[in-house]
Amino acid sequence: MNSHTKPLRLNTDNTAEQARVRRASQIREYYDRLAPNRDKWIARNAYFHNEDSRYTRFLVPSGLKVLDLGCGTGHMLAKLQPSEGVGIDISPKMIEAAQRNYPAKSYPNLEFMAGDIEDPAALDALDGPFEVIILSDTVGLLEDVEATFASLHRLSSRETRIVVAYYSWLWTPAITFAEFLGAKMRQVPLNRLGPEDVSGLLELADFDVIKRDWRQLVPKRLFGLGPLINHSLATLPILRRLSVRHYVIARSRRFAGLDNPSTTVVIPCRNERGNIAPAVSRLPDFCSDVEILFVEGHSKDGTQEEIERVIHSNPELDIKLITQTGKGKGSAVREAFDAARGEVLMILDADLTVPPEALPKFYEALVSGKGEFINGTRLVYPMEKRAMRPLNLIANLSFSVIFSWLLNQRFTDTLCGTKVLSKAHYLSIAKNRAYFGNFDPFGDFDLIFGASKLNLKVIEIPIRYAERTYGTTQISRFRHGVLLLRMVIFAFRKLKAL
Repeated sequence: MNSHTKPLRLNTDNTAEQARVRRASQIREYYDRLAPNRDKWIARNAYFHNEDSRYTRFLVPSGLKVLDLGCGTGHMLAKLQPSEGVGIDISPKMIEAAQRNYPAKSYPNLEFMAGDIEDPAALDALDGPFEVIILSDTVGLLEDVEATFASLHRLSSRETRIVVAYYSWLWTPAITFAEFLGAKMRQVPLNRLGPEDVSGLLELADFDVIKRDWRQLVPKRLFGLGPLINHSLATLPILRRLSVRHYVIARSRRFAGLDNPSTTVVIPCRNERGNIAPAVSRLPDFCSDVEILFVEGHSKDGTQEEIERVIHSNPELDIKLITQTGKGKGSAVREAFDAARGEVLMILDADLTVPPEALPKFYEALVSGKGEFINGTRLVYPMEKRAMRPLNLIANLSFSVIFSWLLNQRFTDTLCGTKVLSKAHYLSIAKNRAYFGNFDPFGDFDLIFGASKLNLKVIEIPIRYAERTYGTTQISRFRHGVLLLRMVIFAFRKLKAL
């Protein structure tokens, strides 16, 4: 090569952009042609679309600010009943159909606009942040999925949830055959993405994957056989992976974390007089503003008097006492959380089998943004010899597997008493409690199920479970074991067979 000859440099960015624009133009023209018949195809496959929108409504509570990227003719966005809903689609004809279906006069909370979501200008024009961003069957059409995911940070906040819905590539032969028979609307060539691929691309784009789910093993009613299979057998661990529909829920990592929030440590106690002073003296100085809130459950051993003595002996500390009006730990926790002033809420069982010294780890996991619901687990580290009876240990290990499947998030110990979350998230759980009802005498499942329904990021922290040094356990192996079995059935109905 001549020393004066400059090497050829290709403008790869421009070439890639030209390719994207050409593909976008082809997609726009294709869906413009299909737009007049889109609603007919939806009606023809009504069972599939109704089940899809029903599960999406489970994931997305009503009354939120929602952005639907790839909204089509607007049905999904309308069914979510947002306080403010914006739908974007690359096809102007699809948007015209959406505006006819949901005119602004009758649906002032909905707005539909044409735009290419891979064009930064289309997203820059939006008034974010949104509480939920939905991409339903959109990722298959994107030129660069990772780049599109990355562009969503500008429309996100700490509370935003990304919901990606797509179909399984295991179903490609069946879908192609259905298109050939005219039973399904034909599609342009789509990206071959499984749930692991979608999760990986979200991670690359700096999103934190919260959970995944699979639905609709039979996407047809089939004289009632489809719903029966989909709400029972299709939810089982192996079979569900064969379902036609998969969902991935994520949050932005760029907005995670809290800035030195105040904390309330809630200590429910009944007949725990000998543990009151140690609970206070052993509590580390992990936060600049800590409220210690005892909830006294009508003890017979002088627990209330001991709490009052400890309050009097520690005037420099913010220690409060409330007397429980209800019955059981669940009621005690709810009453204390309602009364707490801290921005972070912690539960510390008064038996001190979970060491108070472990609480800084829970606080750090929450305020750093690593998790939004921090759950202790007693089943990782070896525990003290008499800390948990063998039958209880076997039951806890079994229930951890079952509830991990039910919740689509890993829980190794649902009944560990130490749980930490922000008060803002607790208030959201309380607001949406009607879905589950006041079903839980323990208090653990009210929080766990509520956190799962809100799609909060769960992190577990192993603790060294200690033997109780004062008092006796208030857990009945058989009576509470029956309650746990009832809880499994309840959770299956509310979380799986929905």
